Formats: sequence, structure tokens, C-alpha cells
Amino acid sequence: MVTTRPRAFALLEVVIAGIILAVGLGSIVSLAARALMDQQRGERAVMAAALLDELLASVLVEGPDEWAKMHDRSGTCDPPWDDFEYQVDIEKAETGAPCEVLAIVRDPMGREFKCATRIAVRMGDEPNPDRAPPEPIDREAYFESKSEESDVPK
Repeated sequence: MVTTRPRAFALLEVVIAGIILAVGLGSIVSLAARALMDQQRGERAVMAAALLDELLASVLVEGPDEWAKMHDRSGTCDPPWDDFEYQVDIEKAETGAPCEVLAIVRDPMGREFKCATRIAVRMGDEPNPDRAPPEPIDREAYFESKSEESDVPK
């Protein structure tokens, strides 16, 4: 006499294994899709950081006053990044103080990337002014005197 009990048990095992396999594959596909989205988001963040760097470098090279006269304060970036938008806000400072510069880049998904810094106004037309101090700085002597001061008991 042959029983069908082992066959039914084997069929049940196959169905359960199929369900476990389907759940596992679904999880893997979901993780792969999420990893792809994260990778694309990371690429856009890197592009936005490069665009921010380019904007702030151009403000630094041209000077805050001249940059504001020569460029639009907001708009779309140049191709191939024309799906990114930028905005530059320059707050004038009193004489002798640096200007506050805020650069904002928006990616195609609407995320904003911001970077703020201070940039001094360019004085004169000389492209590379001499910025050396009037007297040379002896850093070794300075740090030696500081370390001696800290070694003295109080």
C-alpha cells in the first residue's frame, strides 16, 4: 500500500521554499533600486558641490563688486549642467571688512546645497598684489615661546 503523505509533504516544502525565495528576491531587487537612487543622489551632490566651488571661485577671482556687475545673481548653470539652478547673495560690508557671500545650487530634484563664506573686495587692478607681511614671521620662535610659557608653573 502506497501512501501520498510524503508527496504532499514534499509539495508543501517546495511551496514554502518558493515563497521564501520570492521574498528574498523581492528584497534584493528593492535594495538594488534603493542603492541606485542613493548613487544618483550622490552624483548630483558631487555636481552641486563642484558648481558651488566654481561660483565661489569666480566671485573670489573677480571680486564681489565686479562679480555682481558682470553676472546674474540667479539663473541656470551653463551646459551640461543646465538642469541645475544657482543663486548668489552678496552682502556688502563696511569698508575694510569682507563681504558675506552665500552661494546656493538647486539640483533637478529640488534639493538645495549652500555654501557661505567671506570674500574681501579687490583693491586696485593689480592681478596679484603682494600680500607678504612687512616683517618676516619666525614661526618656530613664536611656537617655542608659547611652549615655554605653557611649561612655566603658575
